[in-house]
Amino acid sequence: MANEHKWGMVVDIDRCTGCQACVVACQAENNIPINEEKDFLSRRAKQWIRIDRVWEGEWPNVKARFIPILCQHCENAPCEPVCPVYATYHNNEGLNVQVYNRCVGTRYCANNCPYQVRFFNFFDPEWPSSLWNQLNPDVTVRSRGIMEKCTFCVQRIRRAERTIEGQRGEELSDQKLKEGNFMPACVTACPTDTLIFGDMKDPNSEVSRRSEDPRHYKLLDKLGTDPNVVYLKKVDPHVVEEAHD
Repeated sequence: MANEHKWGMVVDIDRCTGCQACVVACQAENNIPINEEKDFLSRRAKQWIRIDRVWEGEWPNVKARFIPILCQHCENAPCEPVCPVYATYHNNEGLNVQVYNRCVGTRYCANNCPYQVRFFNFFDPEWPSSLWNQLNPDVTVRSRGIMEKCTFCVQRIRRAERTIEGQRGEELSDQKLKEGNFMPACVTACPTDTLIFGDMKDPNSEVSRRSEDPRHYKLLDKLGTDPNVVYLKKVDPHVVEEAHD
């Protein structure tokens, strides 16, 4: 099958306010159990996307900066070759896939991930009875003893493909697919448009254009992982003022 798409994301950290809306949306969309205090104290909390906080400056002139961190869906992912059962691999759409029913829980992939975005299920997932009806039927509830991580909400992409295929009744193309609503939950929940998702192979897509911004960089790019998530540096007001002068 030809590589029709290459899904990727641009993260503009200059816009991020650290509101955690993306974290909550991801938890709800992907059936991630609610983290309680005991989970954090035992270092067993799970967040497919997390907000790292960095402090800049000295008191009292101090400012917080926020950086959303999620699976980078690397083209040369260190987590893939170490899996003995091929439970994680790179598909032809730029996604780093996790096959839950193939995983045997060696945790080699987590040990080899430089971004620390893979999580092991130490316990069977539980939710309060009031939240049972909130679970997403399109997403597998992962059992104890397997790895999990961000999927770019692949279930939304597949749902859009099925919807468009049913409406059109013919073979999909790039143009048709991008008419569907297939944004990941974190992207739709972000109030400041920090997260931008789309097809990197489409030169007219916003994500493709923004990935060429002069502020762009990739996390730990020197490791040669070639991530499909591109970050945009914060805007330094002093540099902007000097440029205008």
